[in-house]
Amino acid sequence: MGKGTKYVAREPDASGFIAYPDSEHAVWRELITRQHKVIRNVACDEYLHGLKLLDLPEDRIPQLEEVSSVLRRETGWEVAQVPALIPFDTFFDLLSNKKFPCATFIRTPDEMDYLQEPDIFHEIFGHCAMLTNPYFAEFTQMYGKLGYSASKEDRIFLARLYWFTVEFGLMNSAAGQRIYGGGILSSIGETQYCFSDTPERRPFDIVDVLRTPYRIDIMQPIYYVLDGLKQLYEVAHCDIMDKVRQAKELGLFAPTFPPKQQTNPEKLAARA
Repeated sequence: MGKGTKYVAREPDASGFIAYPDSEHAVWRELITRQHKVIRNVACDEYLHGLKLLDLPEDRIPQLEEVSSVLRRETGWEVAQVPALIPFDTFFDLLSNKKFPCATFIRTPDEMDYLQEPDIFHEIFGHCAMLTNPYFAEFTQMYGKLGYSASKEDRIFLARLYWFTVEFGLMNSAAGQRIYGGGILSSIGETQYCFSDTPERRPFDIVDVLRTPYRIDIMQPIYYVLDGLKQLYEVAHCDIMDKVRQAKELGLFAPTFPPKQQTNPEKLAARA
C-alpha cells in the first residue's frame, strides 16, 4: 500500500492477468457508463478519437495489456502497473520512458464521485485516450525527462504545469472550448462544473501556469485554455526550465481558494 492511501493495488499473476472481483467490475461499469454520457459534447475530438481507438470494455475493468497494445501502436507508449502512490523519481522516470503509471485498484462505491488517489478508472479512462495523440504524448514524455532531473523546488513549479494541462486542461476548438485534461474527463462533477459560470478560464501562458497555486481536493477555480494541442507540443520544445526561473523571479499569484492545513503542492504523483 502506498503511503497515505487506504487502497491496495491488485497484483498480476505470472501471465500478467489481474483478477478483479465482480463488485469492482460493477464500479467500473457504473463509472464508464455515466461518464460516456457527460463527455459526449464537451471532450475534445482528440480524446474522443483516442477513446474510440482504445475501445474500452464497459462491462469489466480492462487488462493493462489491452490498453498498452493500442498505445504502442499509436505513439509507442504503454501503461505500467504501480502501487496506489509512487515516489516522484519513479513517476518521472516512467513518463520519460513512455510508460504511464497505472494503479491497479478501483475506487469504492462510497467514493464514486471523488477520491484523492488515482485509481484505474482515472488513469485509463481519463488519461490513456490522450496518449494516442502524438502532440500530447510527446509533451508528457518531455515533462517526465525534465521532472526526473529537476530539483525538489523546481518540481513543485513543474507540478503546476502538469496539473493545469494533463490533469485539468481545456483547449479551444472549432466547436468551442473542449476538455483534454484527465482529471476533468474522469470526474462527473468536474466535467459538468468546468464550463459553468463559477470558474475562471484563462488563456494558456506557461509562466502564468507555473505561478498559479492549486489544491487537489476542490473543484478548480481556474482553468488554462490552450489554442490547440499543437501549442502543448510547442511548450514541450521551449526552454521550460527557463520559464520556471522566470516564474520564481516573479513569484506566485495569490491563491483563489481558502488554505487547507498540510496541503502539499507537490502531491502530483498521487493524482497523475
